Amino acid sequence: MNNQPIGVMDSGLGGLSVVRLIQQQLPNESIVFVGDEGHFPYGTKPQAEVRKFVLKIGEYFEKYPVKLMVIACNTATAAALAMAKKELSIPVLGVIHPGAQAAVNTNAHTIGVIGTDSTIKDGAYEREIHKIDPTINVISKATQPLVSIVEHGLTNTPQAQRTVNEQLSIFDTHPVDALILGCTHFPFLRNQIQNKVGEKTKLVDPAKETINYIQTLLKNKNMLSDDKATSHLYSTGNKTTLIAGANKWLHGNYTSCESLKL
Repeated sequence: MNNQPIGVMDSGLGGLSVVRLIQQQLPNESIVFVGDEGHFPYGTKPQAEVRKFVLKIGEYFEKYPVKLMVIACNTATAAALAMAKKELSIPVLGVIHPGAQAAVNTNAHTIGVIGTDSTIKDGAYEREIHKIDPTINVISKATQPLVSIVEHGLTNTPQAQRTVNEQLSIFDTHPVDALILGCTHFPFLRNQIQNKVGEKTKLVDPAKETINYIQTLLKNKNMLSDDKATSHLYSTGNKTTLIAGANKWLHGNYTSCESLKL
C-alpha cells in the first residue's frame, strides 16, 4: 500500500475532469491538483515553454511528495511527457496514448481528433493511432475556442452549442466513427459535442482511459491507498476561478483550494 496522493496537473480547469474520475473510480486515493492558470492557455504557447511549466510542477510534486504524476493536459503530454519521465524521479503518465488506444479499440475506420492548436499541430494523436493501426484514417481539427468556453463557465449554454457547431463543422462533410476529445476541458462539453456529431459517433474521453491505466499501475505495483481520501487543489493564477470550477464539476467534493506560487 502507498497512501501518498496522486499528483494531477493541467493548464487550467480541464484537469478537474481527471480529478472527478479518480474520485469516482479510486475513492480511497488522495489527490493534489495544480491548475497552472497563471500560464493559461498552454495550447497557443511554444512547446519549449510548456516543458518548463510541466517540469516546475513536477518538481513541486516530487517535494510534496506524490506517488504518481498525471499530466492531465493533452498539450502538455505532447510537449513534455518524454522529458518529464526522464527528468523526474516519480512515475509520470500522460493522456494521449490511453486515448489513442481506446479510439482504435472502437474498431473505427475513421477517427476524428479535436484539441488545442498545439496538440493538433504536433500530430501526437495521429502518430499514436498509426503506431497501433496505420490503416486508420485520422481527421484532426484544432478547436481552441472550446477551451475558453469551459474556462469561462459557459458550458451547457446556447453559446457553447453555437461554438461547438462552428468548430466541428468539418465533420459535417467528413463524418467520423469515433471522435477523441483531445483536451481535458472537452468532456465538460460532451453533450454539445454529441449533439453536433450525432449519436452514431462514439466519443472517446482520454481522461477516462487514463484512469484505467492508473488503476492497473497502482494495483500491479501494490501502491493502492487504503486511507481516507483528500483532494487539495492549487491554482497558480486566480483561485476564485478554480473554486468555481471545483464547485461546479466536483460538486464541492474537495478538501481545500489555495493559490500556489512556483
